[in-house]
Amino acid sequence: MRRVGLDIGSTTVKAAVLGENGELLHSRYQRHFSDIRKTVADIISELGEEFSGENALIAVTGSGGISVSKWLGIPFVQEVAAGTDAIKALIPQTDVAIELGGEDAKITYLTGGLEQRMNGTCAGGTGAFIDQMAALLNTDIGGLNELSKKHTTIYPIASRCGVFAKSDIQPLLNEGAKRSDIAASVFQSVVNQTISGLACGKPIRGNVAFLGGPLHYLSELRQRFIETLNLKPENIIIPENANLFVAMGCALSDEAEEMSIDALVKKAGNLGGNQLREVERLAPLFEDEEELKAFRERHAKSVIPTAELSEHKGACYLGIDAGSTTTKAVLLNKNAEILYSHYDNNHGDPLKSVIGILKEIYGLLPEGAYIAKACTTGYGEHLIKAALSADFGEIETMAHYKAADKILPGAEFILDIGGQDMKCMRVKNGEIESILLNEACSSGCGSFIENFANALGMTSAEFAVLGLSAEHPVDLGSRCTVFMNSRVKQAQKEGATVADISAGLSYSVCKNALFKVIKLRDTASMGEKIIVQGGTFMNDSVLRAFEKIVGKDVVRPDKAGLMGAYGSALVALERDDGKKSAIASPEELDGFKAEKTTARCGKCSNNCLLTITKFPDGKRYISNNRCERGAGNVSTGEKLPNLYDYKYHLLFDRECLSEESAPRGVIGLPRVLGMYENYPFWHRLFTELGFSVKLSPKTTRAIYDKGIETMPSESVCYPAKLAHGHIQALIDEGIKLIFYPSMPYEMSDDIGADNHYNCPVVATYSEVIKNSVPELRESVKFLNPFLPIFNEKRMGERLFEEFSVNLAEMNITKKEITEALEKAYAEDAAFKEAMRKKGEETLNFLKENHKRGIVLAGRPYHIDPEINHGLPEMISGYGFAVLTEDSVAHIAQVVRPIRVVDQWTYHTRLYAAAHVVGENDCLELVQLNSFGCGLDAITTDEVQEILRSFGKLYTCLKIDEVNNLGAARIRLRSLISVIDERARRRFKPVRGHIGYIRQPEFTKEMRKKHKILCPQMAPIHFDLLEMAFRYSGYDVDILRDCSKAVVDEGLKYVNNDACYPSILIVGQLIHALNSGKYDLNNTSVMITQTGGACRATNYVGMLKKALKEAGFENVPLISLNVVGLEKQSGFKISAGMLVRAFMSIIYGDVLSRCLYKVRPYEVEKGSANALYQKWRLILREDMKSLSMKKFNSNIRAIVEDFDKFPVRDVKKPRIGLVGEILVKFHPVANNDIIGLLENEGCEVVVPDLMGFFYYICSHGVTKSELLYCSKTKKFAENAAIKAMKFMEKAYRAAVKGTKFGCPGDIFEMRESVKPIVSPGNIAGEGWFLSAEMLELIHEGVPNIVCMQPFACLPNHVTGKGVIGELRRRYPESNIVAVDFDPGASEVNQVNRIKLMLTRAFAEAGISRKSAVNIEADDKYSELIGAMDK
Repeated sequence: MRRVGLDIGSTTVKAAVLGENGELLHSRYQRHFSDIRKTVADIISELGEEFSGENALIAVTGSGGISVSKWLGIPFVQEVAAGTDAIKALIPQTDVAIELGGEDAKITYLTGGLEQRMNGTCAGGTGAFIDQMAALLNTDIGGLNELSKKHTTIYPIASRCGVFAKSDIQPLLNEGAKRSDIAASVFQSVVNQTISGLACGKPIRGNVAFLGGPLHYLSELRQRFIETLNLKPENIIIPENANLFVAMGCALSDEAEEMSIDALVKKAGNLGGNQLREVERLAPLFEDEEELKAFRERHAKSVIPTAELSEHKGACYLGIDAGSTTTKAVLLNKNAEILYSHYDNNHGDPLKSVIGILKEIYGLLPEGAYIAKACTTGYGEHLIKAALSADFGEIETMAHYKAADKILPGAEFILDIGGQDMKCMRVKNGEIESILLNEACSSGCGSFIENFANALGMTSAEFAVLGLSAEHPVDLGSRCTVFMNSRVKQAQKEGATVADISAGLSYSVCKNALFKVIKLRDTASMGEKIIVQGGTFMNDSVLRAFEKIVGKDVVRPDKAGLMGAYGSALVALERDDGKKSAIASPEELDGFKAEKTTARCGKCSNNCLLTITKFPDGKRYISNNRCERGAGNVSTGEKLPNLYDYKYHLLFDRECLSEESAPRGVIGLPRVLGMYENYPFWHRLFTELGFSVKLSPKTTRAIYDKGIETMPSESVCYPAKLAHGHIQALIDEGIKLIFYPSMPYEMSDDIGADNHYNCPVVATYSEVIKNSVPELRESVKFLNPFLPIFNEKRMGERLFEEFSVNLAEMNITKKEITEALEKAYAEDAAFKEAMRKKGEETLNFLKENHKRGIVLAGRPYHIDPEINHGLPEMISGYGFAVLTEDSVAHIAQVVRPIRVVDQWTYHTRLYAAAHVVGENDCLELVQLNSFGCGLDAITTDEVQEILRSFGKLYTCLKIDEVNNLGAARIRLRSLISVIDERARRRFKPVRGHIGYIRQPEFTKEMRKKHKILCPQMAPIHFDLLEMAFRYSGYDVDILRDCSKAVVDEGLKYVNNDACYPSILIVGQLIHALNSGKYDLNNTSVMITQTGGACRATNYVGMLKKALKEAGFENVPLISLNVVGLEKQSGFKISAGMLVRAFMSIIYGDVLSRCLYKVRPYEVEKGSANALYQKWRLILREDMKSLSMKKFNSNIRAIVEDFDKFPVRDVKKPRIGLVGEILVKFHPVANNDIIGLLENEGCEVVVPDLMGFFYYICSHGVTKSELLYCSKTKKFAENAAIKAMKFMEKAYRAAVKGTKFGCPGDIFEMRESVKPIVSPGNIAGEGWFLSAEMLELIHEGVPNIVCMQPFACLPNHVTGKGVIGELRRRYPESNIVAVDFDPGASEVNQVNRIKLMLTRAFAEAGISRKSAVNIEADDKYSELIGAMDK
């Protein structure tokens, strides 16, 4: 019988018909342009014509296949599994298969146990990404391939997503890099993304097959993979039908079912009708034609005056805005009337486009008219100025301000959205108060809409017009273009029209600008005079969406896209000194040719790859230089201090013992993360102990590339990713002993701080290295002890313990260690003192010489030139001294309390440095923030608040692998231009309140009257916890509304980089306070606080900010913690409350354990939930009693009841759920994963919530073993564990030996996980997360979903960081890491979970059909049905 496989991808539909012997009889590969239904119907109708009257075995696969399988009633096969079937059948010699699709990337390892990987929340580096990049180069993917064949140079380009890549590519284009080089660089970035994002620490070796459309059609993309992986010809497999492989595998699948082709054709013909929707819809942009007409009439009034060029005599003023994707030009007369204007795409060559414009102007100028002055602005400002000798250059923010103020005098709020950037200026009394620019991300800018329109085969204008008539605009969120793409894909599957998507994107662009970039809380703060400009606002749909969101009418000039050029021309007019313009003449333009070459600079450690453009007059323009030296722009005047450079040399220029004179041999130290803080200490310690210290080389891009195969997490920060390369570099140099310690705590700088933690990544990233780099298990000794550097005495004891065990053969004595330590601490103190002295010296120099300085405030490792991309040199080039945060932090005292919990040492310095800057007129602060740094979600807001309280400007520069500094340059120049403007006007900042005003205290009086609102976390447990509080005298309401409105509320008030739990918690509370249900004079809010190193301790700080900004600053805030934070006189944790609280948690655990065990097997649908409801009501009432006897008898009765519960005798795979505590238990945070898995025919195993409390209380043992802990604290925590064990005694006895299984002992779990991670991992879920996975594997549950909020820091180490090691030790383990985020695509999450389930069913030898029992009235199947469509 013939076999038919359909593969419904994100951009294409593939069909394959195979004969009896697996031969390909018929195939189709067709783009669906978002109309999946029609394309599927067409392809099936073709099958009908060729195979009418026949029966075939049929199945469907692909990211859109879930929906199609429901529409057509045919089996769905997970796509990676389908691909694997094809590989095994058709190219069995394959060891590793790499497959790229439209928005998916996959790697399948076939030897040494099957392992399958699929991209997570990011579609960077896939076919859709390549399409976007081709459009940017004004070609198609075939053209991109042809261009790449001629390349000579590869530039580093980020492929995390199209937006970041554009940030790299656009400046290269604007500055004249060759298109062929950019094309090859795009392909190389795809290779890097695929390997770093999916290999996750598992090297790609052996025979490699290249599958999927992009790798089938793009020979140069394959070539980049082949070169990067060093593949020999005999190891390369390029199958004939690589683009159809998944469809062929789907046809070969055992899941395929027999069906008549004619019946399939009939079903396909009926595709249509309404489906349930997962993607929310928004209000239409216009209710009716009348409203649209009124809108058009109102906006027709904002007209910039024009005059006839043909009749003009005398001076003209030219403004050129060489933007990221378009070139704009305006010619004015002396009355500022427009004589000529031009707006067009620059097709990647801004210089060529400006020459064309100039030639056109010269051709149109009547006799007697001439260009008096010319000014350039925008991305290509410097290139155009250099090439064509324009008279002036102006930073684009100022050009836009000038234009806005001319059109709308007294404008208070100016928003400009261009192709790739977004600028917002707030103006107060004619003074620019703040300038905001989009950070390293250009999501929601014009080029995103343009790309989307192009992908649908339309122009931006055609796409925009459709949005005006949309009836049900799609809510696409405001996170990031890649997430948006996924939601668009989802909406298309639900039958959304292109008009709905156009209007939805318009809403998204505006939400992104208002809530992400501007972080708008209250539209009243925008003022009344609002002007919008930039090409994106020429789109009426975007303009209307903006007005609807802010609820105000705004002004859009009729030439909104020309405002940069218009402002630039106004500058030329203002600065006319009567001298002749230097702009290139018509004669100079004829035959104008620019020659481009590349060369390495070599003048500083950046060693930039320069693009040198030579012009006919012999002038050169140099770009891609990170600092001014490469361009030859360094002035011969005095050199201003650069403390970044000073610190780098002070830190690392240290004399080491030679190998010959080192009695104990060589020890390698990686130049990463915490070493930038402690290297003087470690260098001195090991030198004193007789080691020759070998530091890994200076960071370069090549170092990064060395470690790319061993990175387990694609979303960890760039400084952490570099650690893999540095370790590899030491190994490559033959170092046999490497020391890279883990230090949860840093030495304390400030006694006023709340704690002195290291960030979880800095503290414990050596654990990830230990588990990811194979050589460290084999030929190299790797020491990464957990050490208490903050306590000298204990440090000596710990080093002696470690060296006695791990370096026993070296006989290092206690006395040697004590003496060496004394010198090491002295060395550390001397280094820090030298930095402080230098800071004071620099500040005095600036004051005495009336110079200015910028404190470039970041982390110690930001002084690495590869991480800061030469920003300090750039700042020096602008005439500012550069200071580090640690060089000035000691000069001022932080005014306390501050709003946040000041718990991390590096950040304590940031807050102090902000105070120093506030108190010194000659200083400004620019904060460096690594992309993916979760802690900066807290610090950036706090530093901004401190600076604002001093009336200072705040600038944040987000940095990562992307080394293009275009956006950074604009930000810095904008900051400088505002400083200059302020100086010209003799502006004096107005100080506000310094420090934080606390919420009102929760008093004893309030206890009697106040309703206390508490956010939901774990529904089964918190439902009972609510009663525990009420019976203990506190009127607590656990909030149950977790709708989308709650998430939106959270997003409005929480920093964009904060993790999902904080968004949900803040969202729930603010939404409830806004609901009108509560008397706000008698309402308080409460959240838990652990006091640990994870961000959760600072949710209180985020909530304080949200309460203030939402107007609830008078609502008391209770922190539920046992470490003494935020004390409140009216709230005391009594013994009775503690007992009841633990009763409710244990009851919750026993109910969850029993319910999840029996529900998948229930005979009668809903009967398990009914039994749970019966017990829920009994227990809520019984929370009144403190009787242990009653508690224990209830526990036994629950287990007995569920044990007798009637169940079906079927076998189902068991799936374990672990992860960050809120995401693990909160059904909204994890998209009801329990419902999803049960619906897919599985039994879910969720480890108990009590385990987390045991883990927290075991820290005393850990700290006394590895770090430092007072005896009192250790005793108290051990006593708590004993008390909890006593309370759990009946529970453990009741479930032991039953089908429900018994929770593990905390100390046994701690012991068992030691070979994988150290118990010293105490941030977030820490070692306990790894231990839960290990316990599940030991219990016969090898299938695990490890859940975390997107970019959760501790999970990089003990979640994603250990999966590879668990797979190595337990080949049966089948673990998928899933990131949750408000913008994450559920389609992608479900697809990746289904991939894990495919293997789970196969390994258990279970047919999915026998395990799935979906009833029509099953609410969850409806929800999933909605989600899949």
